[in-house]
Amino acid sequence: MEKIWLENYPPGVPAEADVDAYSSIVALYEESVQRFADRPAYTNFDVTITYREMDARARALAAYLQGLGLDPGDRVAIMMPNLLSNPIAIFGVLLAGLTVVNTNPLYTARELEHQLDDSGARAIVIVENFAHTLAEVIDRTKVEVEHVILVRMGDGLGFPKSVLVNFVVRRVKKLVPPFSLANAVPFARALEEGAGKTLRPATPGRGDIAFLQYTGGTTGVAKGAMLSHGNVVANLQQTSAWIGGQFEPGREVLVTALPLYHIFSLVANCLTGMKYGALNVLITNPRDMPAFVKTIAKCGFTVMTGVNTLYNGLLNTPGFAAVDCSKLKLAIAGGMAMQRAVAERWQSVTGVPVIEAYGLTETSPGAVVNRLDRREFTGAIGLPLPSTEVSIRDDAGTEVGIDTPGELCLRGPQVMQGYWGRPEATAEVLSEDGWLRTGDMAVIDAEGSLRIVDRKKDMIIVSGFNVYPNEIEEVVALHPGVLEVGAVGVPDERAGEVPKIVVVRKDADLSAEQIVAHCRKHLTGYKVPRRVEFRDELPKTNVGKVLRRALRTT
Repeated sequence: MEKIWLENYPPGVPAEADVDAYSSIVALYEESVQRFADRPAYTNFDVTITYREMDARARALAAYLQGLGLDPGDRVAIMMPNLLSNPIAIFGVLLAGLTVVNTNPLYTARELEHQLDDSGARAIVIVENFAHTLAEVIDRTKVEVEHVILVRMGDGLGFPKSVLVNFVVRRVKKLVPPFSLANAVPFARALEEGAGKTLRPATPGRGDIAFLQYTGGTTGVAKGAMLSHGNVVANLQQTSAWIGGQFEPGREVLVTALPLYHIFSLVANCLTGMKYGALNVLITNPRDMPAFVKTIAKCGFTVMTGVNTLYNGLLNTPGFAAVDCSKLKLAIAGGMAMQRAVAERWQSVTGVPVIEAYGLTETSPGAVVNRLDRREFTGAIGLPLPSTEVSIRDDAGTEVGIDTPGELCLRGPQVMQGYWGRPEATAEVLSEDGWLRTGDMAVIDAEGSLRIVDRKKDMIIVSGFNVYPNEIEEVVALHPGVLEVGAVGVPDERAGEVPKIVVVRKDADLSAEQIVAHCRKHLTGYKVPRRVEFRDELPKTNVGKVLRRALRTT
């Protein structure tokens, strides 16, 4: 497809990004930590560490890992929420020349066993709150996890706060179930021992794997997307080209509520923050909305990232409307469709629009983003990033025209190397000439702006007509009595499928009839929900994406 979007790029944004500026994430990291050494890097539990302090600890961990006999490229799992120890572990693994396997700390034993088996991780850095899950599976993993490093919630907070936090976590809230892991080493001891060792400089190349980022767990067996140093550096450079001069190096404050084990937060917050010398405010438990609001009320944040449900949750938390957002310059949404009702209310409350972006784990993750100077919500995901190609194709693989729905296909230097150990799964989505089939249905307009109409697999077919859940959700969310909504297709004898919605109410008196009447005003007849169910909450992933599969089966 001709790059019609280039004509609508913001002034100064190049068609091609300098994706070869750095040989690896390590090279970029070393430049940044030297440049911003004495700038604050991370804040958690009201404790702040500088880039110099973070780097010293990351290098100590890297030396310790090398001392264990791990070979370049070996996989090290990291399983923890947003804590000061998390970025230290990420950069420590990379500095040692190893591969990070980001692991959801809320995994069940079955899910953890699969990921450890599939990745072949030889070591794991895990917060003790979830060590009982590891203890349940470690003896039956196919590839032996030889080294376990245990993190406590209070690690790195200094005396006496570390003692207080650990006491509350263990004794008061009782958040550490009993476990037994022979020969596990405390994180603090690993850093202490590593500080006395010599770190051998790691020199990974662009093709070496930096992250095994697992995806697909909500729709089938989770697969490890192989993201190379070159993939991730490319995406950082593409994003930087798009940001231009809007970020002030060493001055930005990023709210990091999405977990760093998620690709969006990992790259948009952890790595982009590192590149620009920003301060990341780590939110350990964003589900505790009152505490979340108290934290951001005092940090002077300038940038926020999140998903629709996170923004919606903040807007509906008492006290958020009074938070000083005068320094906020950019709010970015991704991971799921942003709803108009939420986006417009966010802008009304904060004075800052939500800039919607699109990406996948398989694209490291950024691929498409709206112009940062856009003020009104349009529902579009924006324009392809520099050095990114787009093609909209039908089921036969033929490119379709302007304003015609088809599968969104992407090609660029940020596209993954493939799925770890799964050549057949790789071949299903990645062509020999580098085109990635996203599985998302999209349209592109004459200006090159893209709009997602839905996930291909989530499409509802009503008597032969295609119905997209996002469209129904968008309309239902506009009703003032609706807090959250999810739409799915359910079997119907006459129509094959009909739309069903699951609603969380703001107004307890809101009825199904009122919602259906509202939908009839805004939707064609066959798109109007035939079934309405009310719940206290919607099933979601840990980053807030609604699990449509769970809506169908429960």
